[in-house]
Amino acid sequence: MTDGEPHSGDAYRPAQIAALIEGAGVAKAALPAPQMLVLAVLAGAFIGFGAAAYTMVMTGADPGFGPARLLGGMVFSLGLILVIVGGAELFTGNALMVMAAVDRRITAGALLRNWGIVYLGNLIGAAGLALAFGFTGLLDGPMGATAAKIAEAKAALSPLEAFFRGALCNALVCLAVWLTFAARTVAGKILAILWPISGFVLLGLEHSVANFYLLPQGMLAGAGIGVGAVLSNLVWVTLGNILGGAGGVALAYRFAYLGPAGR
Repeated sequence: MTDGEPHSGDAYRPAQIAALIEGAGVAKAALPAPQMLVLAVLAGAFIGFGAAAYTMVMTGADPGFGPARLLGGMVFSLGLILVIVGGAELFTGNALMVMAAVDRRITAGALLRNWGIVYLGNLIGAAGLALAFGFTGLLDGPMGATAAKIAEAKAALSPLEAFFRGALCNALVCLAVWLTFAARTVAGKILAILWPISGFVLLGLEHSVANFYLLPQGMLAGAGIGVGAVLSNLVWVTLGNILGGAGGVALAYRFAYLGPAGR
């Protein structure tokens, strides 16, 4: 062990996390497209499972009751736990790849290639899982009524509300991913995920990949929303997710720890 490195049981320090995340961004950009797409489909399904569990937890609960929303957020954390520990490609977390792009370790084209393929794969995985749940019969009962209410509330957001809820959401998601790089054990990674993700759900913020599941799930359950409202939500939430993750977290940490002042 060289001087300044953490012991095997210690957490990585922020400057080391920044370097690890930048290296991970290089590796993500180099993935072959078929592998990237499969991992993205898995991530979409994983987030969908978390969103489905959240829907069931909120069934019969007052959606404005804070403790119930906190429990829902803890259950929703299942999705990112599966992504990080199981290994998959999530669009919102990949906003951190901007660090590698700014330092020219990957090209802008490679960054956009990753985002495009992963976004598509996440959509396929999450929407496909929603369709599968439609065949289970679970959406015909109380869970379906909750699913419809969730989707209708999301579709009713104005573009400005959707955008800023998306930005704040992905700041917390990327901070969760950031914290997992500090941990050296699976248990540590799970704990790192739990609180930021629970926080964004508790606060009613908007995650594009979760909405890939929640909006179709609501439509299958009979929500009174149209395709136009769904697309509007996804566009504005996605743009907000990019700003919150890439600008609010990735570029800030890159400046602090990988910029001239941080090196």
